[in-house]
Amino acid sequence: MELIDYLPIFILLIIAVLFVGGTILVSHMVGRRKYGKEKMSPYESGMIPVGDARRRFSVKFYVVAILFVIFDIEVVFMYPWAVIFKKLGVFGFVEMMIFIAILLVGFIYIWKKGALEWA
Repeated sequence: MELIDYLPIFILLIIAVLFVGGTILVSHMVGRRKYGKEKMSPYESGMIPVGDARRRFSVKFYVVAILFVIFDIEVVFMYPWAVIFKKLGVFGFVEMMIFIAILLVGFIYIWKKGALEWA
């Protein structure tokens, strides 16, 4: 491959940078810079902040979030497999069944550990 083959990518990159820079510049020139008490106050979903922002949350929230991300990312690997399923044949099917079995063992483990229980 030669450098000329990358010319469309470079042109797109230049256009993107110019668009972003132009948008920021126009926004800076046109936008108001009027600061006041109301504008500088903290905003949280339209409600006045009440209480301490440093309260502790249960670890269960984080565990469920991490488990969701882990299983969600692993399921994403099934889409490319489904696209080329016929090309992979029996070997690809067996490999995916092993992958799903590992997922299932992990899911049963966290289920038995009580990681999905809220009570």
